Amino acid sequence: MRLPRFTQSSRNLPRLPDHLRIYAIGDIHGRADLLEPLLDQIETDLELYPCAKATLVFLGDYIDRGPRSREVIDILLDCARIHETVFLKGNHEAFVQGFLADPTLLYEWRQCGGFETLMSYGLKPSLNPDRDEQIALAEAFRQALPPQHLEFLDSLEPSFSHRDFLFVHAGIRPGIPLRRQKETDLLWIRDEFLSCPDRFEKFVVHGHTPVYAPDIRSNRINIDTGAFATGRLTAIAIEGRMIVPLTDNRDWISHLSRTGATRADELAFSI
Repeated sequence: MRLPRFTQSSRNLPRLPDHLRIYAIGDIHGRADLLEPLLDQIETDLELYPCAKATLVFLGDYIDRGPRSREVIDILLDCARIHETVFLKGNHEAFVQGFLADPTLLYEWRQCGGFETLMSYGLKPSLNPDRDEQIALAEAFRQALPPQHLEFLDSLEPSFSHRDFLFVHAGIRPGIPLRRQKETDLLWIRDEFLSCPDRFEKFVVHGHTPVYAPDIRSNRINIDTGAFATGRLTAIAIEGRMIVPLTDNRDWISHLSRTGATRADELAFSI
């Protein structure tokens, strides 16, 4: 089904250079069982629709809530050996750095699914760890983290920009130039960003706030489909002025990997 037309001059529409395709992948949250088939799906898409250059941009929140956070990072590291990749930081990755620096943050991290991450690395926290156990868990977690995983977590970028598109985990603060955005907002913002109908400096591709299906607006697209709870992990392909959601491979018809494309001049206006 086509979306309502976005009435803007075509020369002002967001687009990528003709030689480039970007696959953006939403919040994974420890669901290695969904990530593996999604990456296979991207491989199939590349075979069916070849392009000169493809970049995979992961929007953060690789860990927590789901049961296989450690395995997710292993898969992402393997992916980076095959494809050009960009890994963004999500608010859940920030918890890891915070916990290692201050073990008392465990209670807050636990509320956001941190125990599942600790258990994926073989740790067994009690239901209500006291301060001594928090310190012991932080040290045990540091020892359990493979050096490559710690390096991966330390290397995550807060945002990625290419041509007319900005990729970020949560969003941006309206009215603030992109060069002056605070990392806290890039990782955590919700209402002020989501309710803003104004055009930003760039078209924003983000996750962080779960939606049932990719939510395409005139100034942004949200591709966090709540994988840890719904079993739906979403990827989109951006090419030229087209934004193409990839079809869940369980729903393929005649091996087609794409749903209907949305042109940048057909972006929905409703908020």
